[in-house]
Formats: sequence, C-alpha cells, structure tokens
Amino acid sequence: MSDAQSILAQMTKAVEDGDEVVAASASEAAVAAGIDPQEAILEGLVPGMVELGRQYEAGECYVPELIVAAEALYAGLDILQPLATASAEGKRNSGVVVIGAVQGDVHDIGKNLVKLMLEVSGFEIHDLGRDVPMEQFIEECQTHSADLLCMSSLMTTTMKAIKDFMPQIKAALPDVKVMIGGAPISQRLADEWGADGYGENAVEAARMAEKLMDIRAWD
Repeated sequence: MSDAQSILAQMTKAVEDGDEVVAASASEAAVAAGIDPQEAILEGLVPGMVELGRQYEAGECYVPELIVAAEALYAGLDILQPLATASAEGKRNSGVVVIGAVQGDVHDIGKNLVKLMLEVSGFEIHDLGRDVPMEQFIEECQTHSADLLCMSSLMTTTMKAIKDFMPQIKAALPDVKVMIGGAPISQRLADEWGADGYGENAVEAARMAEKLMDIRAWD
C-alpha cells in the first residue's frame, strides 16, 4: 500500500470510528502529501460515511453512530473542502441545483452526501432539507433558475410522491433536468417515471449530475 493509499484508508477508518481528531490529522497529512483535495474527500472521507449509511439502512448501526461519524467527516471537510472548492473554480461550468428529501421523508443522510459531492464538483446548491412539499421543488427551481433538480426518498411510502408528481414537474420545468435517488429507487423506476438521471450512491449521483449538465465526467 502506497503512502497516499495509507492516508486515504486512515481517513476512511477515522470517519467509520467517529474519530474527529484522526480525521482532521489524516486530512492534513493528505494535503501535506500532495493528494488532490477532491480525491481526498471522495476516496478518503466519503467511503467511511457511505459505509455508515449502508449499516444504518441495514439496521447495523443507529442515529448516534451516524452523528458521530458525520462529525468526523466534517472535521476533515473543514480542512479539505475550501481547497477542493478553490481548485474547482474556473475548471467547470457552474450549474444550479435544487435538492431535497421528498414530502413525508425525514431521512436526509443520503441527500446530504449527494449535496456534499455536488458542492465539491463546483455546483451552486440550494438545499431544501427534508419532508419538502412537492410544489416547493417547482417554486424553488423557478426562483433560483435551477439547471438540475435532485429529489431523494428512503421510504417506499414516500417515493410514490415522485412518481405522482413527475408529470407536473416536467410540465412546469421543461428545461430542468431531474435526478432521483434513495434506497427503494432504481434505474428502472427512474426510467419509468421519466426522470433524467438516477444516482445509486452519492458518488454516482455526482457523476450523473455532471453528465446531465454536459460537464466533463470524473476520471
């Protein structure tokens, strides 16, 4: 394992363990080692949070563990995100994104990870939070002249709102691309409901966002 791989692995484990001190020190080590800050976030910090998200969805961990892991994640992001944002400026065409968890859904861990990935990719983000009324998505997209609307649902009982409201969204926002995601949603459902894109996880969602905006996809 190379020094860079070792540092990234240390960052991942620090997030999984909820260790803010190690997450910060490993992030500083990544900067000192010349690791690209975006790579450090995507390959170091994020996999730890994605793993905790998987465990949570599988009932293998609970909200307190998620909160502690998120604190470790943000301890690393405090160091890396300003550098990643600075390096992205001028290198990508900007896009305006409206994002939120759909009406009735109070789960926002996955949505927050997607938001983070999009921020790192240089998008302007307008986060509506969770349990967002479907009409508000349209209103906020119009207010902010959005290029991309991202909606998430973690429950089978709430994903129906996306299906039912998609025709109205498409009619009101003909120039806005729509991407959906969440545990019960699949590429098949995205195709059936008329979404423009689907993200299986936060990293894939960011790649899809760049594809939809016709921005150079990540390596």
